[in-house]
Amino acid sequence: MTEPEHRPDGADWTVETTGRNWRVTTRVRLFRWDDLLDAYAAAPWWKRMGRGMLACLDFVAGGALHRYLRTAWRYALFFLYPPLTVLAFAVAAGFGGAALGRATDSALAGVLLGAAVFGALLYGPGRWFKLPLAFDDWTFASAYVRVPPQVLADRLDRLAADLVAATRDGEFDEIVVLGHSLGAVLAIDAIDRALALAPDLGRTGPPVGLVTVGSSVLKIALHGRAVRFRAALARVSVADGPFWVEYQALSDVMNFYKTDPVGDAGLVPSGRPLVRVVRISRMLDPAYYRRIWGRFFRLHCQFVRGNDRRTAYDYFMLACGPLAVRETACLPDGPASAFATDGSLIERAPANAAADVAGSEMMLAR
Repeated sequence: MTEPEHRPDGADWTVETTGRNWRVTTRVRLFRWDDLLDAYAAAPWWKRMGRGMLACLDFVAGGALHRYLRTAWRYALFFLYPPLTVLAFAVAAGFGGAALGRATDSALAGVLLGAAVFGALLYGPGRWFKLPLAFDDWTFASAYVRVPPQVLADRLDRLAADLVAATRDGEFDEIVVLGHSLGAVLAIDAIDRALALAPDLGRTGPPVGLVTVGSSVLKIALHGRAVRFRAALARVSVADGPFWVEYQALSDVMNFYKTDPVGDAGLVPSGRPLVRVVRISRMLDPAYYRRIWGRFFRLHCQFVRGNDRRTAYDYFMLACGPLAVRETACLPDGPASAFATDGSLIERAPANAAADVAGSEMMLAR
């Protein structure tokens, strides 16, 4: 692997992967947007909490919570986790303040104690429970629903132009755009912008694969005001150039398990994406899986980590493997179907593929 070349909005590096009868050179482009979340994180914790609660109320008012409950109740619980935790803190603080007020016959003492306990709970356990980070995520999502921040829109435009240029320079055998979590939303946004520049994207030149994993597409699309994004989602879903596959898992409460990202968004079902359901428990050593079970952020990030076992989903084989995304996704057992125990491709001539991966690995929000 080469040393990354850093840019303000990302980084580029080259990875070479090999097996007994295959070799792949992958040029990776990481699309960064963590600095946008850093701007939220720079605010005082109490301000982050307040903005996050308002953002959650925005999703409730926009009908998203109702639709989460109807579409993926586990995700609804994930959505409710930050505001309900704050509410529980407020109730605990209220009871403590009321008890002191009765004991001292002083309403002021009760109010002061209640406020102090509430602040202490938010500042201590609230941070341990990652509430500020979760609220930053919802604050960003609430803003994105209406109009993406201009700096993000500019970056997506540049990424779209780079994708189109990569399909025309003759250097690559395949272009893969892989988005995790909210990065899946940005990946669809980028593909839509690229299609506006080149309607023949994926039909001429190298094939284009769109891979969404642990996706938050419906997180945004189910908000009543997400008109702009739903229009982009509809256009991408009917585009016959890019091949789109989405991977979902039951044990990840932060994705929408067994859903159609298009039809469940209220759009006309298009037969796309190809939805593959995978089991995170089968990716990992059983003892290790038991250790991380219940750590929802960690399980969510397994979509962009290495496996212990061969399964139907393998992040690194999708990004850096010798098979095209379409072929990998359509195999009954994914990459596990394609390789012998020694790592060689089964019944295939030696492959020499190259891929330009414009990745959105949204680790910061998870």
